[in-house]
Order: sequence, then structure tokens, then C-alpha cells
Amino acid sequence: MINFSVPNLFFATATEADKAPLVLTGVLLTLAIIYITSKLGGELSRLVNLPPVLGELVGGVIVGVSALNLVVFPETSEASSSQIMNFLQFFTPMNPEFLSEIFASQSEVISVLAELGVVVLLFEIGLESDLRELKSVGSQAAIVAVVGVVAPFALGTVGLIYFFHFPTIPAIFAGAALTATSIGITSKVLSELGYLKAKEGQIIVGAAVIDDVLGIIVLAVVASLAKTGEVNLTQVILLIVSASAFLIGSILLGKFFNQSFMAIADKLKTRGNLVIPAFTFALLMAFLANVIHLEAILGAFAAGLVLDETDKRKELDKQVIPIADVIVPVFFVTVGARVDLSVLNPLIPENRAGLAIASFLIVVAIIGKVITGWAVFGQPNINRLAIGIGMIPRGEVGLVFAGIGSTSGVLSKPLEAAIIIMVILTTFLAPPLLKLVLKKPETEVSTTDNSLKELTSTK
Repeated sequence: MINFSVPNLFFATATEADKAPLVLTGVLLTLAIIYITSKLGGELSRLVNLPPVLGELVGGVIVGVSALNLVVFPETSEASSSQIMNFLQFFTPMNPEFLSEIFASQSEVISVLAELGVVVLLFEIGLESDLRELKSVGSQAAIVAVVGVVAPFALGTVGLIYFFHFPTIPAIFAGAALTATSIGITSKVLSELGYLKAKEGQIIVGAAVIDDVLGIIVLAVVASLAKTGEVNLTQVILLIVSASAFLIGSILLGKFFNQSFMAIADKLKTRGNLVIPAFTFALLMAFLANVIHLEAILGAFAAGLVLDETDKRKELDKQVIPIADVIVPVFFVTVGARVDLSVLNPLIPENRAGLAIASFLIVVAIIGKVITGWAVFGQPNINRLAIGIGMIPRGEVGLVFAGIGSTSGVLSKPLEAAIIIMVILTTFLAPPLLKLVLKKPETEVSTTDNSLKELTSTK
């Protein structure tokens, strides 16, 4: 490890008055590293036709505790192991106690920014989740979504308790992480294959949208359980009811709110007349969810669903994207940075349990989604395997679960790393598998054939 410390002969020793400037310096340098990492990782992923979010995650692992120790946190590392803290020592020597204070404060700021990033992310996901599309896909997508949540959750939770003897709450949290489905990854692949408007494509995308709603409710429930440290059936039912009522109530009241929102946005004439009221609403909804012991992200997601119904939804989408581009990468990179992959080193005997956990979660993650294709009824000629595979990728939604579990302290290092590996592998596997099991829709093929015939006859 590089040691940047120098004798006090050249630089004055830090005092209490230097604390705020040193914390700010550490935060600025950490953010610069995070943004460089996110862009490099995202661009490299794009070059190999993979989701950029995977590059951000892997980049976070590289700059984090698993490798370079540039972005590290007190729960995984000592202050002296942080290369940024050692770099600060080069300019302003600090005693160990003062260095630890600076490290803790700087890490807390980055953690808060990461939490704000996930709030913005869920607000953006809510804006992209079209309620009209939810209503049009009908019961087929709903059944696929429910099976896709219940099957992996039950298999994962029971398996971790029975085979690996995990405590109930960590097992429930890991099981919940298996329920997610990435809308963005699946829909992109379907679009590239020309299958987005086919029957299979409509069911997959509709189920993924419903899956997101169910997943957010599940996350709100398990995260709230993690805070109390115990499982109480009455409390679980109360949380499910309150989460559902909060989400449904927000959507129903949204029709009345939308009119007020549009009136406010139209009257404001300065910059941010649309996006500032929107984010204010999202933050207030996140605050309200937190107050009633749900997760802030549920409130942000509900706010996105509500504002999706406004007349200025497309304009709002465009204005939210650059804000998400700035703050969301902080969440993904820090999630990767917190993961200590050394716990999965097979050469260390005590780590072999972590590898077994990861292998188990990957198998459950795939089986739990593939079987959803056989939940479709009344469609004898439908490609059931394609539907199941289309539900496999966890993507950014799975990372949200891992991030919340990590920051709450519920997940052990092996279990957290196993979940991250499961998210990465399922996201990597789904696109090539979908391409393998899907062919060009018949309508598209016939249209192409007719076009060729017309072109030939013209010649």
C-alpha cells in the first residue's frame, strides 16, 4: 500500500479548524474518483453490448475495498487503509484519532449522497413505469409477475435457512433480493430482436413493470423488518398493508395532485419551474414514507408513478435524466466499493461457504424466474422459455436490494458478495440466452419477405 505521509517538517499538523476543509477535500476527491470510475466502467460495458450499470458496479469493486482502497468505508476498512486519507496526509499530517474523524465524516457524506442517489433512481423508475401499460397487459402479466416474486423469494429464503443455517432476517432479505427484474435490460434486448410488440414481449415487459411494483413493496417490508431485528407476523401484515395502501393511495390521489402540480409549474417562470416542484414532491413523499416506517425509496417510486400521469411527463423525463446521471452513479459505485470479494477466495477454507451461497443463489435466481413462463395460461403456441428467461436479469433493481441490505448491516460479507455476484451473472446471462431462444416474429419475417419480393419485382 502506498503511504503518502511525510514528516511534519514540511507541513503543519492538522488542527480542529482544518476538519471541515479536510472533509470537503476528501469528499471532492472521492466524487471525482467515483465519476471517473462510473464513466470508464459504463463505456467499457457499452463497447461489449452490456448494460453500463454493470460497468459502474465492477468499477466500484475495483476502486473499493476489494482492490485499490480508493473508495472505502469505516464498516469495512480502517482510516489508514484509505488511499485518499493517506493522500491527504501528504499535505496535512494528522494523528490517528483525527484521521479517523476525517475518514468517518467524509464517508458519511458519500453514504448520504449514495442514499440520495437511490431515491432519485427509484423516482426515475417510477416515471418510466407506465400505469396505462400496466392496465393493458391484463392478468397474464400479473400472474407471471406474482410467480416471479413468490417462487425465488420462497426458494431462496427457505434454502438459506435450511441448507446454510442463516438467521431468519438475513435469509428473508437475500430472498427478497432474488425477486427483482430489470425492465431496462429486458426491454432493450426485446427491442433489438424486434420482439417488443410480440405477445411474449408484451407479457415480459408488463410482468417486469408489475414485478418492480411488487419488488418495491417487498423491499419496504424486509428493510423495515431489518430495523426492528425481529420477525412478527402481525407487523409483517401491517407493513404489507401500509406499503400497499401508501402506493395505491398515492396513485389514486395522484389525479387530484396532478392538477395542482400543473397549475404550479405553469405559474412559475424561473428556471426549474417543472423539475424543482417534481423533486420537491418526490422528497416529501420519500419523507412521508420514512415517517410511517417504510423506506424512503417507496415514496420516491410512488411520486414517479403519480407524475407519470401528468401532461408534461415527457418534458419532465428529459429534465430528470441529467440529474440522475449525476447522482445515481454514486450509489452504484459505492455498492460495488463496499463489496469485499476476498470472502469468496476459494483458497481460504472459511470462504468456501460464501462460494456455495453464491452458487445456490444463482441457481435459485434462474429457476425461480424461468418457471414463470409456465404460469401463462390459454396461450398454447407461446414461447414460455423466452418469457421465463426474459424475467431473469436483476440489473439495477437487484443492486438496490443489495445496497439497502449493506447499509442496514443485515447482510454478512459472504452473503452480500454472493448477492452482488448473482446480480452480475443473471444480468450477463439473460441477453445472450434471450437471443438464443427467440426468433424473429412471424409478422416481421413476413413483412420483410414481402418487401424483398416487391423490391425484386420492381427490379
